[in-house]
Formats: sequence, structure tokens, C-alpha cells
Amino acid sequence: MESPHQTNSGLAREEATSEETFINPIPRAVIRPNTQILLDGAWHFAIDNEDAGLTEAWFSGHNYHEMAYWPGSIEDHISYVKGHQHPGSSWKGKVVVWYERDFPLPLHENEDHHDMLQLTFGACGYETQVWLNGTPLKTINGEDVHVGRYTSFTYELAEDLLLPVNRLTVRIEDTMNADIPRGKSESFVFKRGGIWYQTYSGAVRSIWLETVERNRLRTRIEVGSIAEHGLVMLTFTTRIHDPGDYTIRVKVFNRKQDIAETPLVTDDFSLHLDEGQKRQRVVISIPDAKLWSPESPHLYHLVAELIDAHDYTAKIETNFGLRKIEARGTNIYLNDQNVYLDGILYQPGDATYEEIKRHMYAMKKLGCNLVRIHIAGVDPRIYHLADKIGLLLWVEVPSPHRSSRKSRQNHRSELLRMLALIGTHPSVLIWSLYNEDWGVQDIATNKETRSYVMEMYHYMRIAFPQFLVVDNDGWRHISFEGRLKSDLLTVHLYTPNFERWVQMLKDLVTGKHRTVAAFPLVVGDPYFFRNQVPLIVSEWGGFGFENYGGPNDDEGRAKQITRYKKELRKHPIAGDVYTQATNIEDERNGIIDFESGELKVSEGLLASVPEQQMSK
Repeated sequence: MESPHQTNSGLAREEATSEETFINPIPRAVIRPNTQILLDGAWHFAIDNEDAGLTEAWFSGHNYHEMAYWPGSIEDHISYVKGHQHPGSSWKGKVVVWYERDFPLPLHENEDHHDMLQLTFGACGYETQVWLNGTPLKTINGEDVHVGRYTSFTYELAEDLLLPVNRLTVRIEDTMNADIPRGKSESFVFKRGGIWYQTYSGAVRSIWLETVERNRLRTRIEVGSIAEHGLVMLTFTTRIHDPGDYTIRVKVFNRKQDIAETPLVTDDFSLHLDEGQKRQRVVISIPDAKLWSPESPHLYHLVAELIDAHDYTAKIETNFGLRKIEARGTNIYLNDQNVYLDGILYQPGDATYEEIKRHMYAMKKLGCNLVRIHIAGVDPRIYHLADKIGLLLWVEVPSPHRSSRKSRQNHRSELLRMLALIGTHPSVLIWSLYNEDWGVQDIATNKETRSYVMEMYHYMRIAFPQFLVVDNDGWRHISFEGRLKSDLLTVHLYTPNFERWVQMLKDLVTGKHRTVAAFPLVVGDPYFFRNQVPLIVSEWGGFGFENYGGPNDDEGRAKQITRYKKELRKHPIAGDVYTQATNIEDERNGIIDFESGELKVSEGLLASVPEQQMSK
């Protein structure tokens, strides 16, 4: 392994324009201009079928007989060990695995010990425990066991624990517990098959070491804006070991501007910081600010520095954009312009970053301005890509499969972790809390369930006004005192019977709540639509999947899509989302090739053409 002073192939950053220097090989959307050392590659591996590793202290020394490649899923690793070509049902109920590798101690980047070594997991879980040279580590948030599988988590490595050569040991435990946010992975409640997929667990993203300053800004920034006035609200998280007076210095450049030039904006904010972590909002003004949109995805480059009383500086960088989103009456307005959402449902499954990249460009070619990332966690670099190429994103919390107090606690924790890492991106427009009642099956009858969903909806609206929020996508939205607890009234309409589908559309726009979707559209108190909120057909099509029907050849599917899409634009709705982008397991209805990213249908197929233009 190379030290931080050496060039790690693939990690070099050339000093040119900010556009060119924003090279980020690790799954993180905000970068720190230091050197990262990827620990990806071959690890010692063991399956702990008897869950004996903790009792037998494997973290103190264990004879591993197998190897596994990190990143990779538990399922693939077990399959490889057992000699299976298709992982399928490689474990049931519960699984425990261990990983271990050595790494040499990197050199300090400076001699005055302003820096320290940090270990970050891009994503891993569902439960992860880590030991360094046999000593258990706590995450930067004080967790002995990190719980979650979709977002990154970090450890600071104390200097007195480090040796010339260090042993890193990782224990991962996962179950099919239905209270865990798991998206469409199978559970004790939903078995694999149809729309339910095999589990994809464990060491699913990169792991890396990096040197960081003892007193620094963490690589998570929330960005809000008041677009009309060019105001940007930046919320930073500081990490402090040495209490004292500090300055946050903010510099803003055009994305393609050389960062050696004079920035568009420079502003300083003085504050006293105690030991630990603190969130702090600052506000800057950008003169003659250009707004971000799919047609003109203008981005600014941000350099943020934390400067101590001795002028020692810790720096992070990212891109951001200014945009405004509103739901008014039956329309959605982006930057005060009425926008129709031409969307597509996207389920990345176990796609690599490079594959997802190809899919994103292909969805843009289809004429989509919106991608609905369906109850899945994705590589954070994807949000950065969407910012750059001008794709709106609809993101969702991976759902638990059972409604319980525990599942709601887990759901809330997962939502907050995702928000902390996705709050930077102008491309992220809409959030769904739940989908089709998964995890809130009793939403119509349980006041506690509805109270939780309303609480999180209100929290999102207050804390993250830059997003539109959907309570429970597809059907059974909540009405409280006649007020919808969702910014959008969304519905899933699946039938290959065109005449029946047209009637469902007509019923939807006239405000009917029943007989439109699989369940009533609204539960709770009586709700009177009267064009109060935009209507979105957030799933339709799926042609070729046996559960949905319709043509399963590409030519027939394209003709059917054209017919349905034309009908959609005859009605006063604000957008639609076609199901779906690529095939995944049993759902064979994709219109993009999963491996190559090539379109199976013509370009522009999902681009919206208003009715008055269609007749020309």
C-alpha cells in the first residue's frame, strides 16, 4: 500500500480548473483535497454460521481460509466460497461474516501533527463492527455497532492504536428482519420473486483511509437557496478536537473557473467551537446568480475552509446549484416556470457506478427530465452526475416491510442519514417517505402510523424546504383535517387495457379517490381535491412484465408507450413516470440494456409533447 505522499493510481488530482479538478474516485459527493488510500481488493474472509466469532474473539486472531474481494456483496462472497455460479438464496434468516486485512501505517502529511488518520466505509451493513489490531472502534458518532446499509460512516484512528503494520477486522451481520429498511430485497414478509429481489448485503461500497485535520469541516453540506435574491444557505458540520475560535471561509467560483483566479464570492464567518460536532448555517449572496435547471444545469464550485486562530486551514470542495421548486395548484414550477415531469422508474440493483452512469445518460436520451430512483441507495457520485448533466431526481427511503414502532425508528434513522449526504444537490427534487404502503401497511387504520408519517412530512417541509415531499407514493395518502400531507397526489396506474386506463385517468383528474388505483388514494379525514395539488402518475406501463401485461417485444412496447404517453398529455396532470429503465431479476420490462446502456427503443420516446403540438 502506498503512503499519502505517494501517487495512488486513479487518485491523482491535476491542478487546473475546478471543473477538471473535481475528480472523485471514492463514493462521496463532497471531496477533501488530500490523499485517499483505497482498501478495496482482496480481504481474508470467513462465514460465521454458528455466530461464534465474538465469543471466540476472532478479532484477536483467526485462521481465515477464504478470500473475498471488497467491495462486493455477502451473497457473492458466499456463492464464490460454496462454488455457486448464481448466489440466489445463499443465506436465509440471518448471516454473519468476517473480513480482515493488513495495511501499513501511512506517513503523516505534516510534522506538527495537525492531521490524523480516518477510516470510511462507503456503505456496509446492516450491522457493522470494526476492530483495529484487536481493539474495538467507535464511529465518529459514538456507535459500537453501526446500523444501516445505504450511507457512509467513519472512524477516527487514534494514534496510540496504530502500528507499523495494522490489522483491520470487520464483522457484518444481516437478517431478513422486516423492520429493517431493505427496499425490495426479500424478507420474512416478502419472499423473492416477482417484484421482490434477492438480498444484496455487506461490503457493497469502497472502504478507504485518508488523512484529515484534527479540526475540520465534515464532508457533508446542506444547500438551500432563495433563488430570486441569489442567496445560498450552506449548513456545515464541524468536527473539533481543540476548542477555540475559528473562521469558516467560503469561496464560490463558476464551475469552469480556474480556482487560482479571484472567486465570485468570498465571505468569512467567525465562531467559537467547542469539542465535538456542531452544525452551523451560513448565508452568502451570489451576484447575478444563474439558476440550475435540466435545460441549463449551471453549477458553482464551492471551496469551504475552517481556519483556526493560528491560520491553520482545513478545506473541502463541492459543486452546488441554485434552484426553486414549488407545487402550486395542479402544476409544478421550477424556477417559476411550469415544468412537466417526464420521468422513468429506475432500479439500479447491483449495478456498478460505471453501469449506473451509462444508464443515466441513456435515460436522458429517452427524453426524460426526471429519474425516480426506486427505494434504493446509490453511489453518492450519481447525484453529482445528475447535477452536471441536468437530470431531476426523485429519491426514496428504502422501505421496511412491516409496520411497527421499531420499523418506524429504523426508517427515521435511515432517512436522516440519507438527508445528511444528499442535501447538496440541486438535481434532487422530490422525496418519498414510503411507497405503496410497504412498511406502513396499517396506514388506513393505525393513528400511530399516520402520526409518524405526518411528523416526518412536517419535519421535511420545515428543515428541507428545497424538496417536494410525498408521504406514501402510489395510493393511500394521508388527509388530516382535510389537508393532504403530501406535496403531490401520486398514483400508480397499471393495466394493458387502454380503454380502462383512460377511464382511470379521467377519474383521477375529477378527484375520485376510489376505483382509480389498487387502494383508495386518500385515507384519514375526508379530502376534497378541487385541484389543490399537482397530480402525478408516478408509475405506469411495465409492459412485458407478466404482472402488468402488454407487449414484451421492444417494437410493440414502444408503440404502446407512445399511445399511453400521448393520452397522458391530454389531461391536467403535472408528470408521469414510466416503469421502467432496465430489467432486474424477474421484472423483464426494461427499455435500456443493463450491461451496455444502449437503448432498446428510439431516442426521445419518453419526451413529452403537449397535445396542441401532437395534433400538428
